[in-house]
Amino acid sequence: MKEESIPLPLPERWGVLLLAHGAPDKLEDIPEFLLNVRGGRPLADPVVKEITHRYSLIGGGSPLLRLTVLQAEALAKLIAHPVYVGMRNWKPFIAEAVRRLSDDGVNRVVAVCLAPQNSRTSTGLYRKNLMDAVEQVRPGLAVDFIESYHDHPGLIEAFRERAEAALLAARQETSGPVPVIFTAHSVPERTIGEGDPYEKQARETARLVAQAMGLTEFRMAFQSQGMTAEKWIGPTVESQIDELAQAGVKDVLLVPVGFVSDHVEILYDIDVLFYDYGKARGVRVQRSESLNDSAKFAAALASLVTGRIKQV
Repeated sequence: MKEESIPLPLPERWGVLLLAHGAPDKLEDIPEFLLNVRGGRPLADPVVKEITHRYSLIGGGSPLLRLTVLQAEALAKLIAHPVYVGMRNWKPFIAEAVRRLSDDGVNRVVAVCLAPQNSRTSTGLYRKNLMDAVEQVRPGLAVDFIESYHDHPGLIEAFRERAEAALLAARQETSGPVPVIFTAHSVPERTIGEGDPYEKQARETARLVAQAMGLTEFRMAFQSQGMTAEKWIGPTVESQIDELAQAGVKDVLLVPVGFVSDHVEILYDIDVLFYDYGKARGVRVQRSESLNDSAKFAAALASLVTGRIKQV
């Protein structure tokens, strides 16, 4: 009687998956992109036209994918595992990334959402999308999902480096004070009321960066509120600029700590909208450079990922 051979377990092959929101590469992509964002529910034509106009002012598309790929390449140079990129609302979609890493023989993956603070409106949706993709494309793939890294020392150091350089440059150009306003994306108030940790974590990131910079005074504001009737958390950036303008301040520095790369919320909301808003009130609005290709941010991701792999 022939004995049945028992298959040996496959050796562990780790991969890393960076998850981002996704953004249109060109103006023609915007209608389809917006349908993806809204789960197939169309927006009114005037809203689509306004969003298209905003993208036209930042070069006709978003640099998000290009910058995310740069971050993935920088991370891959620091760790002994392949790194993949998956977008929730645009190409390459998360399911495509899962298929790629599966085809490459990866059977364990560390997933990192490129939004440092945890919210069910962002991190939660990325996780659901990823697990749905795993179920459809590669059932059984082991996923270690990093829920948050808002207070990781490496992330704080990366933000500090960018913010400190910007503040030094701003102070050299003016004889007056340059207040710092840390910013993060707003979310609906009901989300926080239902126990979402996002606002607390965003404020903690800001506090830690301010501490690393040696700041004793700073402000926190939330930007890019949605075009809906419900209330979103604040204070708004505009309200903080108003207060500082009334106090006679002529220069302010915005430090976005809820974002790790340039996209429309940075390039339009800050560089166009808030700049013009401040200018109309006699305030020059500047901002720190986004992390983008920051070597310190790549090192922070490497520390985060390798630390998690060692725990498993």
